[in-house]
Amino acid sequence: MRGWWQELAGLVLPVDCAGCGAVRVLVCADCRDGLSGAGAGPVRPSPRPVGLPGVWACAGYDGAVRGLLLAHKERGALPLAGVLGAALAGAVLAAGAEGAGGTPGADGGRGTGEVALVPVPSARRQIRARGHDPTRRIALAAAGRLRRAVADQAGLGARERRENLTGALAVRRGGSRLTYGAEIVLVDDVITTGVTLAEAARAVRAAGLATGPGAVLRAAVVAAPTDSFRRIERAPRV
Repeated sequence: MRGWWQELAGLVLPVDCAGCGAVRVLVCADCRDGLSGAGAGPVRPSPRPVGLPGVWACAGYDGAVRGLLLAHKERGALPLAGVLGAALAGAVLAAGAEGAGGTPGADGGRGTGEVALVPVPSARRQIRARGHDPTRRIALAAAGRLRRAVADQAGLGARERRENLTGALAVRRGGSRLTYGAEIVLVDDVITTGVTLAEAARAVRAAGLATGPGAVLRAAVVAAPTDSFRRIERAPRV
């Protein structure tokens, strides 16, 4: 019930931007630009936890981005899930583009073309206290954004259809229904030390989900500490 009232209040009551305090706007244009995905890239915590897959983030966890994430997670600003989901979608697309560019996933392979988002679960007591599951809510918003990114299939040939659907998103309630060899993207709102994502990756591998020819396991988050972003050094063409 708490979540329902928070949702309604966010829609009908005047709000200020949780990122910068601009009046009477859910997210101002400047704060929205900070989550546009233009700066999305790979991140690497230091030290790197054992078993952590490749991780991509949309933005640095500071300033307005930090304010928006905390408002959604801790203060129940549920309508922010849309803009945060769009940011997560940007990180997922960046991870997929990197793989398509020739960098295999941490578990090797290229995947089957099906992508499954797996939200890192929150503790039940935290969900009860907050009245919602912030990571799942953001993941669902990202799923909707990525589904819309797939072009209309009408008039496309078989090869074009395959290329068009590569990277299309599926969020599954039951992991056993994941396609054998699907690309699995673990998702969370923030990465700090990377320990939580590493444990989630261990559980996915132990369940036999990141298996099969070309199986890929990656991770994507809305934000990460700015000093954890890293450049991908590519070998020169010969």
